This record gives sequence, C-alpha cells and structure tokens, in this order.
Amino acid sequence: MSKNRIFAGLAALVLSFAARAAAPERVLVTTSMGNFTIELQRDRAPLTVENFLSYVKSGHYTNTLFHRVVANFLIQGGGVGTDYKGKPTQKPIPNESGNGLKNLRGTVGLARASGPHSGDCQFFVNVADNGDLDPLPTRWGYAVFGRVIEGMEVVDRISESPTGPAGPFKGDAPLQPVVIQKIELLAAPAEAPAAATPAGTPAVPSAAAPGTAAPATTPATTPSGETRPDAPAEPAAGAPPPK
Repeated sequence: MSKNRIFAGLAALVLSFAARAAAPERVLVTTSMGNFTIELQRDRAPLTVENFLSYVKSGHYTNTLFHRVVANFLIQGGGVGTDYKGKPTQKPIPNESGNGLKNLRGTVGLARASGPHSGDCQFFVNVADNGDLDPLPTRWGYAVFGRVIEGMEVVDRISESPTGPAGPFKGDAPLQPVVIQKIELLAAPAEAPAAATPAGTPAVPSAAAPGTAAPATTPATTPSGETRPDAPAEPAAGAPPPK
C-alpha cells in the first residue's frame, strides 16, 4: 500500500472522529403537556452544558415542575419537585452569559438568583425575544446554552397555562401542574462517511472560541424572579428575569 493511500486513510479517519466529536448534543424533554427537544451549544457554553448534562444523567429532572410560567416571556423549571419542595443541587457554576448567545425566542438559558454566579439546576426557555436578559458592559446577563429545535409548540402551550399561587409561590405557578417527567440525552445522529482527504491537505480549523465574558460589575437593582421560598422578592417594574 502506498504512503499516499495510508495518509489519505488516516486523514479520513481523523476527520470522521472530529465530525463525531463535533456532533451537537441533544436532549428530549418529556412533560405532561408534550415533548420538546433541546440542542445544546457546548462550543459557546461548555461549563453550563456540562453542568446541565450532569443533572440530566443523574435523573435530577425526573418529576420536577415547570413551576414558573409567564406568558410572552418564559417558562422555568427543573428545581422543584411535584411536592413543591426544592431539590438538592450541586454547587453553582460561573456565569457564561458573555458567550455571544442572545436570549431569543426558543433559546434555553440557566436561571439564577440575583448573584451573577448563582445558577445551578434550574433552566428556562424564552418564549419571546428577551434582550433584557442579555449582558451589558455594566451588568451580568443570563447564560444561554441551547435552543429548542423541535416541539416549540409545546413550550408555547405550557406558556399559556393559567397561573396563580401554588405551594410556596405567590404567583406565576401553573394552576394545573406541568410536570417534567424526564429529560434524557439523545444518541448522536449518524454521521455520513467522511470523504478521503488528499495527503498533505491541512484540516480546517474549528469556529472561534466563545465571546468575552461579562464584567464582574452588577447593576444597582438586579431583578430576580421568585423560584424558591428563600428567593429575592419580585422587582417593582418590568417582567422579571429568571430566579
């Protein structure tokens, strides 16, 4: 076998492994009102995706609630059981809101309290374009780490649920509980066979790294939503961001 054929075969093998490694990770969210699929964006939010998947793989989200629903804003859940008690969490993670991803309709972000690095297990799905949740030079934002690629109609249906007080929550809780029955990691889609690359052809580098992180300065008034009994109070004006 000629050296050129060996090199071409090795190059094709390397490209095949690279294609598999770059395959987007997807999870299926099964709820009492239907299912939707999230595509995770590890290239932009590696810490947040790894954190989210650790909860997925441990079964943390099984039988939790979408406990906060605000029409034309977002749906939020993942941290409260069907008994309306908060579930144990891992340590909070660093805020990756400066990764260049925007809080647009259909994107998925990490909920947090007023502190910028307080996100843990709770996540939200933007039902509208929510630019107020994006970072500014003077404040941290809410880190986007994925997007809904199938079943956005289910998210919309959940967002239209009648809400009010329930359990420890004074408002915005679905009166008919919306249960996250499970979240599971889907198998990567099958990759097409990589074409053989002529010997000596350099590989194309991957896309640029995530954007610059937001500054450590927080705004004088950081709005926060009610997610737990010990969560900060609702802001006086405007629709509150997650947690």
